[in-house]
Amino acid sequence: MKVLLTATVQSHICQFHKPLVEVLHKHGCEVHVAARDNLAEKNGLKLDFVEKVYDVPFARSPKSKDNIQAYKELKNIINKENYDVIHCNTPMGGIVTRLAAKQVRKQGTKVYYTAHGFHFYKGAPKKNWIVFYPIEKYFSKITDKLITITKEDYQLASRKFHCKVERIHGVGVDEKRYHSVLREEQMEIRKQFGFTDGQKIILCVGELLPNKNQQMIIHSMKKIVKKYSDAQLLLAGNGSEKENLENLIKSLRLTENIKMLGYVTNLQEYQKIVDISVSCSRREGLPLNIVEAMLAGTPVVASINRGHRELIQPGENGFLVKVDDCEMMAAKILELLNDECLYKKIQENANAYAQAYTFKNVKKELTKVYGFKDE
Repeated sequence: MKVLLTATVQSHICQFHKPLVEVLHKHGCEVHVAARDNLAEKNGLKLDFVEKVYDVPFARSPKSKDNIQAYKELKNIINKENYDVIHCNTPMGGIVTRLAAKQVRKQGTKVYYTAHGFHFYKGAPKKNWIVFYPIEKYFSKITDKLITITKEDYQLASRKFHCKVERIHGVGVDEKRYHSVLREEQMEIRKQFGFTDGQKIILCVGELLPNKNQQMIIHSMKKIVKKYSDAQLLLAGNGSEKENLENLIKSLRLTENIKMLGYVTNLQEYQKIVDISVSCSRREGLPLNIVEAMLAGTPVVASINRGHRELIQPGENGFLVKVDDCEMMAAKILELLNDECLYKKIQENANAYAQAYTFKNVKKELTKVYGFKDE
């Protein structure tokens, strides 16, 4: 079988489709990738098990003329290579690819599209339904399989769209990297990072962007340090809000309690030593950082949005609080830190729930999507 994977940028395939590429390779498929080359700016990411890579000038903006050129180049590639399956990803990658594949689909090529979170959903702005819903519904007519990664998207697409709809549990998290550790190992790693055994450590992972809303947990730290004066908040990520967040930390006199880590390549080591993981985002699809925390045995306190609701059952495997409710976020964090029985219950339930989102399970689901025999 010959398979083409497309996305707006090549890093998307590296970061979010490792299980898929490994499944295709295992079953003897010849895998090609067509996407804009951005790997040089992504800290050594590389495409494994890929036979050919085409640098196609996709653009994220639907207004960009680059997408017209991408369409022309992609159509030539598709006509030349004679693919069995064309599997597209990302909004513009999905639109341009399905238009370019219209003719070969009539000749037997199968077209798959993975939706990484629709822009229209319960509670979404009305304009999202007016603009994005008709587009996705139309393109479902020229799609053989639509693969969704959330329950809400699966249920909606199954009712409304014109193609076969499948659901997988996200893009997979590497369970060999993200897992709980024994107390002795945790203490040793803490020591290496310069933290003490009894210190309360909170981790917030995400690009420093307005949507990620890190100022929420920064404000919450004012209340937390009143109870635990040496508590540490670790902010992992880079982005346009860095200077604003640094100024906020200084204005709240929290420079001793908050560390900005920047882009972190060994995030799994930090997950092993923290007590609580938080996410304050205003919007999310299916957030990997939450699954990573759950697999590492770290209780999560997160803002209410559809991605967080997909993963967290309040009081069972984590806690949800309203966006920008800094008081409640601090209260839930302190509740977990102060109640050992509750902490252990949340920890165990979260880890059990997250097993469905591991590489191991997602590979099984993708094997079924492609119709391979599970060995």
